[in-house]
Parts: sequence; structure tokens; C-alpha cells
Amino acid sequence: MHGPVDSKLYLQPLGFLRGCRASGAVKDGHAWWLAGGQQGIGLAFTLVRILFRHEGMAVDEVTLPVGHIGDYQADLSSFHQGEMDRLLGQIQGVRPPLPCGEGRTIAWDKPVIQGIVNVTPDSFSDGGRYDQAEKAVDHALALMAAGADIIDIGGESTRPGAEKVSIEEELSRVIPVIDMLAARSVPISIDSRNARVMKAALGAGAAIVNDVSALGHDGDALKLVAQQNCPVILMHAQKTPDVMQDNPQYDDVLLDVYDYLEQRLEVCLAAGIDRANLLVDPGIGFGKALEHNLALLSNLSFFHGLGVPVLLGVSRKSFLGALSHEPEASQRLAGSLASGVAGWEQGVQILRVHDVRETRQARDVWQRLTL
Repeated sequence: MHGPVDSKLYLQPLGFLRGCRASGAVKDGHAWWLAGGQQGIGLAFTLVRILFRHEGMAVDEVTLPVGHIGDYQADLSSFHQGEMDRLLGQIQGVRPPLPCGEGRTIAWDKPVIQGIVNVTPDSFSDGGRYDQAEKAVDHALALMAAGADIIDIGGESTRPGAEKVSIEEELSRVIPVIDMLAARSVPISIDSRNARVMKAALGAGAAIVNDVSALGHDGDALKLVAQQNCPVILMHAQKTPDVMQDNPQYDDVLLDVYDYLEQRLEVCLAAGIDRANLLVDPGIGFGKALEHNLALLSNLSFFHGLGVPVLLGVSRKSFLGALSHEPEASQRLAGSLASGVAGWEQGVQILRVHDVRETRQARDVWQRLTL
């Protein structure tokens, strides 16, 4: 089945194999490497889902073994043939190491763990526990010792219903913490949507920007990140935190989120941001109902078509409580780990978590299961 000639084409890698099974299938031509085989111990996909969207709605789709892709592609229009080549190249292409300042890089030979430090009084899971600089620094050092590859520091809660804080307040929360951690070997990301905070944090020693608005909230953020030549995580969110859970609606949540992130990537590239500095996050829980979150989690591999590393943030989130009937965020470790493993099985490169030690243990075991 083929979509209309003016429809948009999407590709999703499916049917994943790992370890020696993946290597053998790739050698025999029955599988292709995802992201050059970098993720974990090497992920390969055996199937490709081909989907067409026309006038905002999915109109046709088919799932084929990789060995049948060539014959299928030959029957497409020249435009769709070119799109298939482009998307397959982005799905299979090696992701360059992530530059993190002072000669440091993050490689993709294993799933990366980003540890959360909320220097806020009102974050949904640990609000108030680390809202003083000394407590936040101690917590960050504990996360580093537990195995965090990145420490993510934020001074403004973006939980559902959260109110905006002043720039001055956000700066007063995060900059002292970054100052005290900057000399450590673990890179720091600044979780902010405000350009002044980003600039001050990068000046204090942060290396990565993590923006829930995908550089769309602050008009100065795009230019700043381009000038600083630093990595940036572009997240999808519908509306702002104070109202984002007020009856979120999508035509097709998977395609809508993909299209938004693709558009933000294009804006960043046009502004002069290096593609090697770009990462995406589908924004689980940010303007999504339970069914939206489940649709995204079941299809995380869809976002590899964007050609950049994918970050997943599911730790302790409310959808886990809804699925497991657990009202306390701090008691959702098992659900967080289950969701994280599901992400790794689809090639997610970064997992953003509260529980670093437990996540590292899960990762180490997961990596060794199929050598």
C-alpha cells in the first residue's frame, strides 16, 4: 500500500535483535544495524514499518522485512524513494560522541544514565528535599558515585500545574550548585527553558542544555545555544506546565510529536546548531493523557528516524502510578525500571532518572543478557 504522492512518509525500525543474534542476522542480510550498532551491545532491526500521513492523518501503512524494502521502494514515487533513502540513512547512521566541554565526550556504547537533581521546593517527586545548595550538591555527588553519566540540575519545577518562577529565583537555586560541581568529571546539564539561566549555567560549568520547550519558550535561547556550541536536548510538550494536563488532544500523538521534534530540529539546524549537538525527548507526561504516554512508549523506536540520540524520561511519573495503582511517586521504582528497559529494547540512548544506583544495576544486567 502506498500513500498519496503528496503524503508524508515515516519509517520505524522494529523486530530488534541484540548481541550475537544481531551480528549473525546483519551478516546474513536479514537485519540492519540501528545507529551503527552503537547502542548497548548492538541493536539491529529486522522489520521496517512504513507509514504515510496525509492532511494530518495516517492513511496507509505496511510492515516489511528489511530484505523486502528494496522491492517495495522501487514501486514508490521518486519523492518517496528519496525520503526512504534519507530516513533509512538517519536510522542506521552512527551517532557522533556527544561533546561535553573540556575535551570530554559521551559515547553511545552503553545506555547513558542522567541523574536528576531538583533544586526546587515543589517538584513532583522530591520537591523540597534538595532545595538548599549544600543538600543538592551532596545529592549530586551521591548520584555520581552511584553511576550517573550526566547530572541534570533544574531550578524550576515543570510538573503538571507548576507555576512559573522568576529568572532571579531560578538563578539563585541552580548557579551555586553548578559552581560547586563544575570541577567534577561528570558533565552537568541545565534543565531550564530560560536563556539567561542557560547562559549563566554554561558559564558556571554546565555543558548541556535540557529544555522542555525545545528552545521555543525564550526568544533568545536558540541564538544562545548556537553561539555556545553546546549540546541541547529538545523536548516535546503541549502547552505550558501550568495547563498542559488540561485535556490534551492530538490528531495522532506519535506523528504529532514526531513532526514537532522534526520541525524544532530544522529550526536549530537553520540557526547554526551542529547536528551532533542535538538530541530529542518525546516528553512523556508533558501534555499527554495516559493513552498518549502508552502510545509513545510502545513506539519509541519511531524517533530514530530523526537521526539524533533519543532521551527518555519516565522516572516516577504519574502514568506509572495510574498503571500500578501507586499514588506515591517515591514508590514507583519498579515501574520506572520496567519502562526504562522497554526504552533500551527500542534503542533509547539516554534515560533520565531519580534512582541512579538501581538503574545502573538494571542496565549492567540488561547489557550482559545477550552477549
